[in-house]
Amino acid sequence: MTVLELSTEKLHWASSHSNLEFKRHEPIMSATKKFSASQRLLSIVNAVRGLLYLVKTQHNAWIHAVAMLIIFALGIAFRLSNWEWCFLVLCFMAVWSAEAFNTALELVCDVVSPEFHPQIGKAKDVAAGAVLIAAIGSAIVGAIVLLPRAWAAIR
Repeated sequence: MTVLELSTEKLHWASSHSNLEFKRHEPIMSATKKFSASQRLLSIVNAVRGLLYLVKTQHNAWIHAVAMLIIFALGIAFRLSNWEWCFLVLCFMAVWSAEAFNTALELVCDVVSPEFHPQIGKAKDVAAGAVLIAAIGSAIVGAIVLLPRAWAAIR
């Protein structure tokens, strides 16, 4: 079965713990649909709405935002090179993407299994672990880029 066939097929899932049934009737992408600028704009609007939800509702996103603003200000103050900015931007993207995927997974899990389920808990923990990996890796990159500059500024 092709991806297109899978995306257009009605998907049913009934939870063994509830009477919820989930269906997707609209295809994700249809081979017969043509490019539409208004649909692309709507996709961007939806993506921005998702990011606003992330920032408004997730406390860890606030921490990431503050850290990113501090690093950004330090980068300007230390006059980082283009390459150093590239590394930091990649780190920003990694942390924010991980946080967004974690939040999306948590939202889906809460619908699929409103009551506690150990496997759902494990899935949420793994997703949170991915955010932690991105944050620690980004902190290491930030230290490699910024600490020599900070040390030179202090001396």
